[in-house]
Amino acid sequence: MVVSRIHVNQHNIRANCKGADLPVITVKSGSKNIYGNTVEILDSEGQVIATVVYSRDRPLSCGARVWIETHNEVNVI
Repeated sequence: MVVSRIHVNQHNIRANCKGADLPVITVKSGSKNIYGNTVEILDSEGQVIATVVYSRDRPLSCGARVWIETHNEVNVI
């Protein structure tokens, strides 16, 4: 099974704050790079278990523009 890595591009976030419209999330899977602003993480049955969200115009109250949302239990290590 190929490992997929989700990368947040802080340089694109900064550029977008200055008026650009660049994707800020990269999914690196094998030799492929896929770019976007929202990524859904699926379980083995194809159900969404978490979402990586970028929101340039509506950040969270703490100022975060990228975050992960899930309705599943989360273990902090």
